[in-house]
Amino acid sequence: MGMQGDFYQLLKEQGYVFGVPGQAGAGQELTTATTILAFKYRDGVLVAGDRRATAGNMVMYDRTDKVLEIDRHSVMAIAGVPATAYEMARILEHSFKYYRRTQLQELSFEGKLRALSKLLKDNVAAALAGTGAVVPIFAGYDAEQETAKIYFYDILGAEFEGVEYAVSGSGSPTIRGILHYLNTWGEQPLSAMPEGLATIHALRLLTSAAEFDSATGGVNRDAGLYPVIKFITAGGVRTMPDPQLRSLFEANVSRSL
Repeated sequence: MGMQGDFYQLLKEQGYVFGVPGQAGAGQELTTATTILAFKYRDGVLVAGDRRATAGNMVMYDRTDKVLEIDRHSVMAIAGVPATAYEMARILEHSFKYYRRTQLQELSFEGKLRALSKLLKDNVAAALAGTGAVVPIFAGYDAEQETAKIYFYDILGAEFEGVEYAVSGSGSPTIRGILHYLNTWGEQPLSAMPEGLATIHALRLLTSAAEFDSATGGVNRDAGLYPVIKFITAGGVRTMPDPQLRSLFEANVSRSL
């Protein structure tokens, strides 16, 4: 009998097997083609991701949503194999909802972190076989501590708190250095920035990542394609609309290209 309120345990009792078992150490390169980032700003946490999905050197899709709202107060940004990442996101979404309806209360932020860690650990065989690696960022509002938090993971399920910011994906090395520079020597630390300035920096960071990483999609103004940017505050998760992103991009980013 599974623990009451544990939707994932319920799936396993019904015979569900997560991931694709494979031989560990098969020598295939793990793919994390994308760029996702999260950093704390004045009112909470900003999470952003580009929209390009690739297969090798081919661009398969340029409208991918890599910043997924799991529930009203938490977001998972995905880097890695989309099929596995989306499956994890769906399980988390239903697991949190199942817990809320069976226990008549929200799962704690700590419980949400453990749930994602468990999914990643159960996917280790597929990840090491090169068929299902996911290296996500999880961000949410911790109601008990009354603050927004950022965590990033490795493919084995280990979690690490991003005190100020976190990045993941093939374009992350480029913007990690920029984030450190901004946070240390910028006019103000990231955590003091208002929402508009934080959004401008997120657009500039993803544009910089796309400049040096072919697997990261930049802004396509002709097609009206902009990154996905979400904000997490005590009031919940909110998405920045494309018209607002376009206005900020044209006034503060495009002139520097």
